[in-house]
Amino acid sequence: MRVFRPARGEGPRRRRRGRSRTWADLFRELPPLPRSSAFLVPLRCLPGLAAALGLVLCAVGVDRAVDEAGRTVAARAAAAHPAARPPIVPRSRWLGDAARHGRRPPARYDDRVTAVFVHHTDSPNGYDCADAPYIIRHLYAGQTGAREWDDIGYNFLVDRCGTIYEGRAGGVERAVTGAHTQGFNHRTAGVAAIGTFTEGAEVPRAMTDAIAALAAWKLGLADVDPRSRVRLVSSNDRSRYAAGTSALLPALAGHRDGYMTSCPGAALADRLPGMRETAARLQGRR
Repeated sequence: MRVFRPARGEGPRRRRRGRSRTWADLFRELPPLPRSSAFLVPLRCLPGLAAALGLVLCAVGVDRAVDEAGRTVAARAAAAHPAARPPIVPRSRWLGDAARHGRRPPARYDDRVTAVFVHHTDSPNGYDCADAPYIIRHLYAGQTGAREWDDIGYNFLVDRCGTIYEGRAGGVERAVTGAHTQGFNHRTAGVAAIGTFTEGAEVPRAMTDAIAALAAWKLGLADVDPRSRVRLVSSNDRSRYAAGTSALLPALAGHRDGYMTSCPGAALADRLPGMRETAARLQGRR
């Protein structure tokens, strides 16, 4: 079973013979996470050796974003096809003490969200949904530790029970610039499905319904049809498209649509057409 490997000296206690431990046990045995903790996360999101020792999950590198933290974003006219905002668990639920005592990272913003990229975290699937905050907290530690990012890259994360969690700071209703899809972090939102969804894996209906509802809401704010294709300009040569290239991509896309990767896994990618249709219906489209 693939697990998160803490840095030397910070791991869980040795396994006792004759005792079977669960994924939840592993997280409960881990110590509190200092900001400097480094976690190695085995991935299938990246090609070659990078897949074995990636520290970035499905996000490879951080595009330089325009810092608009001090700029007021003008209110947009009501969208013609709005969708209801689904319930979203605030980041304070998984950050714990760090939310109260840590320095909030500066948020960066775009003017709107015109596309949603779906990822998977390439972590075990058989977790208890009550342990999702533990998992997210350790994903956060891996990205803000050795890589020294200022925050988790994903805008949202969804567990197998369909619970949506706020990821990157800045406000769930705003167009927060994330760090999830190399070359296409602007005017997009990154949603990570917690688990591994390669070919043959079971994809929970609750999870795909939640992703569809989230996409319907975020895209509806800009009146974008989830079934449509949108123009996005690549900002990085490491993406599937050279920097400056105008790419026509699905409004509800998989990570592999914008980057050379297998993420979000074949099983989850196969569910994208259905999620687009569900999201469109939630926007009241025919």
